Amino acid sequence: MRIKWFSLVRITGLVLVLTYHFFQTQFTGGFIGVDIFFTFSGFLITSLMVDEFARSDNFKLMAFYGRRFYRIVPPLFIAVLLVLPLTYLIDHDFVTDIGKQVAAALGFTTNYFEIATGGSYENKFIPHLFVHTWSLAVEMHFYILWGLIAWLVAKISRRLASGRRALTRFRWGLGLLTTAFAIESFVMMYFGAVGLKDFSPVYFSSLTHCFPFFVGGLIGVLSGIKAQGPIYRWTTAHCNPIIAGAVMLISFILLVALGDRMKFDALQTYQGGLLLATVLAGIMIYGARLLHDHTPNLKEPRWMTFLADVSYSVYLYHWPLYVIFSHMMVNWLAALLTTVLSIILSALSYYVLEPVIAGKRAHVFGHTVTWRQLQLPVITAGVLLAVNTGVVVKNAPQLSTLEQNLWVSGIYQDIDKIGTTHEAVLAAVTPKKKQATPKGDQEKAPGVSIIGDSVTLGTRSYLGDHVANSNIDAEGDRTMNLAYKVMMNQQRSHTLRQYVVICIGTNALDDYEEQTMKIIHDLEPGHKLILMTPYNARADADWNSSKLAVLERRLPAKYKFITVADWGKIAAQHPEVFKGTDGVHFGGIRAGDILYAKVINQALTAAKQTPAKPA
Repeated sequence: MRIKWFSLVRITGLVLVLTYHFFQTQFTGGFIGVDIFFTFSGFLITSLMVDEFARSDNFKLMAFYGRRFYRIVPPLFIAVLLVLPLTYLIDHDFVTDIGKQVAAALGFTTNYFEIATGGSYENKFIPHLFVHTWSLAVEMHFYILWGLIAWLVAKISRRLASGRRALTRFRWGLGLLTTAFAIESFVMMYFGAVGLKDFSPVYFSSLTHCFPFFVGGLIGVLSGIKAQGPIYRWTTAHCNPIIAGAVMLISFILLVALGDRMKFDALQTYQGGLLLATVLAGIMIYGARLLHDHTPNLKEPRWMTFLADVSYSVYLYHWPLYVIFSHMMVNWLAALLTTVLSIILSALSYYVLEPVIAGKRAHVFGHTVTWRQLQLPVITAGVLLAVNTGVVVKNAPQLSTLEQNLWVSGIYQDIDKIGTTHEAVLAAVTPKKKQATPKGDQEKAPGVSIIGDSVTLGTRSYLGDHVANSNIDAEGDRTMNLAYKVMMNQQRSHTLRQYVVICIGTNALDDYEEQTMKIIHDLEPGHKLILMTPYNARADADWNSSKLAVLERRLPAKYKFITVADWGKIAAQHPEVFKGTDGVHFGGIRAGDILYAKVINQALTAAKQTPAKPA
């Protein structure tokens, strides 16, 4: 039994996800589309469980697992095989460690693989081609667990009663468990998000992000599909098509508004935002269920059912295709090409390949297609694609060029620190003749102390050779408060040089202004401070990094010892420096090294004309 208007729920989830991935800085909360999918899956699966028990007084666990396997696994395998040949079109860095990505995707462990590797849609140097399959992992974990629980509840219900009483017990059992699991999962996300800078661990985890399934499951228990519950029967008796349609429309509008306002890196997203999206999705599902019963003579448009049919496969294809195309062409064209090709491949998968693989007949433009007809081309193509997958995996680098560059730079920096520490110790124990301390700029050790993050670390070797008399201390994921600690440590050990360059900001936290002012206030007199504005090609004006740049540009008017090295402005004028990168790092691209050093040297030249920090 196909419920009309459920297609709108699926399409809403798909459009939100696609819009988020294509226009991440403009539609920052579209990731809630995944929560719509989760809620709908929980509703549909639980409703079908109730229907099966009402029909047969039983729930067959292995049959349930078999249906889930054929719906999820073949399209995923097909998508992986078809996507990997397209990786030859882009830089080899994009298949870095691709073997582990494929293994995680096909093994339904991508969510925990991404947690372990620090992956995210938002902050990956080179985005993983299959990072989006994290949601399939969470979904599969739900199916395995919930199927087993439902089977146990069915057995207990049959032992305690029979007929309608057994069904009532089955409903109550599932209803209580869905409520308990939903509350437990949300509470784990709520408290697990506290104190996090990167929220990927609570977003990706099956434990903290499974509550939408159980919220949907609770709605499924209450409404059912064929075996309607008493609450649903009462609701539908007091409803009409206008009310049901209004419920769907209002929840849809609120979901879009939420997608426009929510942010991945905001604490409130995990302490209520995702729950609100889940509740709205549940209301939309319930409204669609009511509208189905109140529009018996109205057919769902064919385009709507088509998009709903292919929505799962479109989700599978769109992310890797977009990653590939967005590094080959302008964003709008990449989004358009991704959408069109995803729909074509998904239709081929859903209407042709999946049915024949399952031993069913496929229907293509009025023609019946069987496995016997497609056996040779499908097997041949499958073997060739499988061989290609093996070749891509075998030849994939273990580290991207940027990661290699950061790793090597980190080693050299550690070596330099050992040398600096040795010199400082010798200086401390070697007696010196007392000399009068000159005033002004000469009070501090001559030279430049550069304190930076992963952007600086990536170009450290070049900077050391092209910024005269410089000492560089850079580290990935460094924030302003951590830069403050480095500066104060150098200041206490008397290794902080006259010119202090702070190249921090891409990882700016909410307290960026407070931490910046601490650097300004606690820097000792005699130093000159240079603040390098951050650059992120994806950042909007309301990102912390963008707001930090605005703050830094205003500071020289108040503090004469501060000079701004406006990397944020200069970098934006040279997009070629970031071609094929994440829009932040350019490590390994010589033009980026040259430009970065030039901006610092120009600021140092300008700083020579400014006074040092007064006492």
